[in-house]
Amino acid sequence: MMDFTSDNTSGVSEKIMQAILKANAGSSAAYGVDPFTARASALLSEIFEKELAVFLVATGTAANALALGALCPPWGAVFCHARAHIFEDECGAPEMFTAGAKLVGVAGEAGRIAPSALRESLAAFPRGAVKQVQPAALSLSQATEAGAVYDLAELTELCRIAHDAGLGVHMDGARFANALVELNCSPAEMSWKAGIDILSFGATKNGALACEAIIVFDPAKAASLPFQRKRGGHLLSKGRFLGAQMAAYLENGHWLDNARVANAHAARLAAGLAEASGVRMPWPRQANEVFAILPARADAALRAAGVRYYDWSDRDFGEMRRDGEVFVRLLTSFATQAAEVDAFIALARG
Repeated sequence: MMDFTSDNTSGVSEKIMQAILKANAGSSAAYGVDPFTARASALLSEIFEKELAVFLVATGTAANALALGALCPPWGAVFCHARAHIFEDECGAPEMFTAGAKLVGVAGEAGRIAPSALRESLAAFPRGAVKQVQPAALSLSQATEAGAVYDLAELTELCRIAHDAGLGVHMDGARFANALVELNCSPAEMSWKAGIDILSFGATKNGALACEAIIVFDPAKAASLPFQRKRGGHLLSKGRFLGAQMAAYLENGHWLDNARVANAHAARLAAGLAEASGVRMPWPRQANEVFAILPARADAALRAAGVRYYDWSDRDFGEMRRDGEVFVRLLTSFATQAAEVDAFIALARG
């Protein structure tokens, strides 16, 4: 079966699985005060070129929601893209972990917030208006829900707008590694040097079993997070298994190698589809997500062959489909095989 539904459907990389098994031998201190977690934190500080406060959790939803809870009070507003994962796909977790803050959707092409749209949204929420929530945070997804990547200039501009308005800036980096290798820059350049205050650093989609990191670039701003993580039920007693995963993920560039494989498969898939008759690409491929508008006949042939992928709504991305077409999302991972990509292209071409 060819499965392009999500990079969550792939298994665990062999290096990370072996690290989990190694951590399973003997005993170790509980609740994250173990050598595995210490090693992971040290590696993250080295990679990001900065002293960090690091909090490991098992899910991306927990990372995002807890990070926003550290930035935004209950009477605050979090500005994010109108199709962001925190806005549409986290079942109200950000609202719960902020104790009731409001998420405000902002427009922009391919999931990227437009600076002009952010300025307009901020203007609609003036500070001091007691009947309105107060601007508190901006959340940027890198890569976006549409598979697009902010370049460094775009990130810097949006962070500057947010900071000038007194907002903290969060990055949802569930696919941070995929965006990073696409931009060919350093982790520091794509985060705190651009103005990001707190990062949800993903590993699960890129080879881990269940491991994400909340990274606070100014440790002084992380004072509440130990308590929020515990209160929210996300402090694992056997935290060494998170630390072991994160350390193995980072060591010897394993995380970047995995992301390069996934991105290369996506690039091959996008290039092949772009040459197929009747297939249209709504925007360029970036990272490891491919969005395509397929003729209905190609979609039918693919599904008849057992290929799995998601139909995708073009709501808020512009009405792109015509009669007889299907808008789809295709995801590749470190575990995708070149033969799967080639078979998909062959079926789409008919």
